[in-house]
Amino acid sequence: MDRALDQLKAEGHPLAEEDVARLSPFIRRHINVISTYSFAQPDLGPAGVRLLRNPDEPDWEDDIL
Repeated sequence: MDRALDQLKAEGHPLAEEDVARLSPFIRRHINVISTYSFAQPDLGPAGVRLLRNPDEPDWEDDIL
């Protein structure tokens, strides 16, 4: 998360400290309404981190909702 915040700051995005204080590294997409859970780890490549998504590109979750 620190790397993502550092990248956002370097790109000039405004980051309010009160918003950063509420960030959590925990995801909840693996929990669904029928009580089946997936804990598969994503492929993060050789660097061990993935690139930040481009907010101007459509998000895969938009297809689900």
